[in-house]
Amino acid sequence: MTQVLLCGAAVVTLSMGIRHGFGLWLQPITMERGWTRETFAFALAVQNLAWGLAGPLAGGLADRYGAWRVLIAGGVLYALGLVTMALATSGLAFTGSAGLLLGVAQSGTTYAVIYGVIARQVDPARRSWAMGVTAAAGSFGQFLMVPLESWLIGSAGWANALFVLGLAALAMLPLALGLREPAPAGAAAGEHQSVGAALREAFAYPSFRLLTAGYFVCGFQVVFIGVHMPSYLRDKGLGPEVATVALMLIGLFNVFGTYGAGVLGQRLARRHILAAIYLLRSAAIVLFLWAPLTPSSVYLFAATMGLLWLSTVPPTNAIVAQIFGVQYMSMLGGLVFLSHQLGSFLGVWLGGRLYDATGSYDLVWWISIALGVFAALVNLPVRETAIARTAPGAA
Repeated sequence: MTQVLLCGAAVVTLSMGIRHGFGLWLQPITMERGWTRETFAFALAVQNLAWGLAGPLAGGLADRYGAWRVLIAGGVLYALGLVTMALATSGLAFTGSAGLLLGVAQSGTTYAVIYGVIARQVDPARRSWAMGVTAAAGSFGQFLMVPLESWLIGSAGWANALFVLGLAALAMLPLALGLREPAPAGAAAGEHQSVGAALREAFAYPSFRLLTAGYFVCGFQVVFIGVHMPSYLRDKGLGPEVATVALMLIGLFNVFGTYGAGVLGQRLARRHILAAIYLLRSAAIVLFLWAPLTPSSVYLFAATMGLLWLSTVPPTNAIVAQIFGVQYMSMLGGLVFLSHQLGSFLGVWLGGRLYDATGSYDLVWWISIALGVFAALVNLPVRETAIARTAPGAA
C-alpha cells in the first residue's frame, strides 16, 4: 500500500501541479500572440472537455490492462502537449496542443486512473483516507509548482518555461511502474459483471446521477477561479505577485482540505460533507465580492477556497466505490469526472466569453454562487450504501 500511495501521489503532484498554473500564461501568451482572452480560455475549455471525454476510456483501459500502461502513455502525451503549446502560433494550433492534446494526457495521469488502483489495493476501511492523501498530494503539487512556474516565466520566458515543464512531465513514466498491480485489473474473485452491465447499472441509479450533477458545479467553480483569477486581480490593479501567492495559498490549504475530507469521510456521511463544501464555497465567494479588494482579502479568500478546492474529490470517489465496488472504479470515476469537466469547460470558456462581452467577470462570479447552492441540494439525497445485485453481473 505504501508504494501505491507514494507513486500515485507523486504522479498526481506533477500532473495536477503543472496544470494548476496555466492561468499564469494567459496574459503573456495573449499579449505576445495578439489573441483575445477568449482564444486562450477556449483552448483551456477544450482541454477540460477533452480530459472529461477521454476519462472514461482511459479509466476503462486502466481497469482492463493496468493503470501503469495508461500512465506511461499519458506522461508522454503530457510532455508533447506542453512543447507544442509553446510552439503554437495560431489559435487553432494552440487549441490542438493546450486543449486537445493536454486534455487527453490529463485523463490518463490524474485521479480516475490513480483512484482505481487505490480502490483495489487499499483496504475499504482506509479507502477514503487513502484517497484524501492522494488528493492532498495534488494540492501540494499546486503549492509547489505555481511559484516555480511563475519564476520560470519571469526568468526564462513563457515558451522556455513550457519546455522545462515538458521535461518534468516525463518523470511520470518511471513512477507509473510503481503502480503495477499484482493481478490484472478487474480480475478479483467473484466479480464477473460486464462493462455494459456496469454502465447500465450506474446510469440507472439515481445517486450516481446526483453525484455527477454536483461534480459539474465543482468543475465550473474551480477552473473558472484557477484560470481567470490572476487576470481578475490584475484588472483590479493588484500586482501579479498577489495572484501567484493566492494560487500558492489555494494549493497549500487544499492539502489540509483534501486530507481532512478524506479523514472525515471515514466518520461522517459523505453526502453531508459534499453539501457543506458547496455551500461554503458559495458563501466564500459572496464575502469575497462584497469585501474591499486588498491583498489581504485575496489571501483570505484563497486560503478559504483552498480548504474547499479539491476536498470534493475523496468523498465523491469513495461513494462511487462504496456503491458499485472496485472492478470498474476507474471507468465509473471517469464518467463522474466527465461531468466535472463539462462544468470546467463552461466555467473557463464562459469566463473569457462574458469578460470580452461585458468587460467584467462579475456575472460569472454570481453564476458560481448560484451553482454552489444547487450542488449542495442535489448531494443531500445521495444514498451511499452498496447497490443490491440479484445476481453477478445483474444490472
